[in-house]
Parts: sequence; C-alpha cells; structure tokens
Amino acid sequence: MSATEINFLRLDHHSVMSSDIEKSKFFYHNILGLEIDTERPPLAYDGLWFKIADTPQALHCICLPNYDPVEDRPEHGGRDRHVALRISSLAPLIAQLEAHDVFYTKSVSGRGAIFFRDPDGNAVEAIED
Repeated sequence: MSATEINFLRLDHHSVMSSDIEKSKFFYHNILGLEIDTERPPLAYDGLWFKIADTPQALHCICLPNYDPVEDRPEHGGRDRHVALRISSLAPLIAQLEAHDVFYTKSVSGRGAIFFRDPDGNAVEAIED
C-alpha cells in the first residue's frame, strides 16, 4: 500500500486543554453558543464535547494537566497553534466577545476572520463564510 491509497475523509474533532471544565463550558457553550454533544463516548476524566454545527465534527475540551506552556504566547492567535471554525457572520460573535470582555484581533490578511483565546489561552479563529 502506498500513501496515495490513504483516503482521509474529514476532521472528526480537535482537542483543547482545559484547566477548569466549568469555565470552558461557559465559554464554548454560553459565549460561543456551541451545543454540548452528549452522543460522544463517555470520558474517563473531566471533559466535554461540543458540536460544530450539524456535522460529525466536534471540539473536545480535555481537563487534564497541560504540559504545554501558556505564557508568552503571541497576542495574535494567527501566529500560534489554533483551531479554525467557519461562521456565517462575524458580527454576532464579535458582539458576544465584546459583551464578555474577550480580547480578539482581526486577521492581518484583511479577510473576514478574527482570532481570540479561550480561558486557558487556546487560540480560536473564526472565519466568515
């Protein structure tokens, strides 16, 4: 078998580290509006699955010790590892981020995208369709 015969189908989920699952739940569910996915397998540790629209894709918050430093990360999340999510309109998201004092930066390319961080410093990009 060669590499050309391998056929990845889609991204299933992206994991982010969480130091406090309740803070992550508030951020991703209450501020960003992601629905909690109760159909994913149960976890042997604190964590949550969040649905990404009506797709099988998900964001997985894992509440385990994080050995990745969160200090001295770039202010602009586009210069850091991040998860990128498509969104129909940035305006409601920006309003929510501002209402909850969540700092964000606009994409330096000029396209319709912003970057922000969750309570644990994980960078998130929102790209307007």
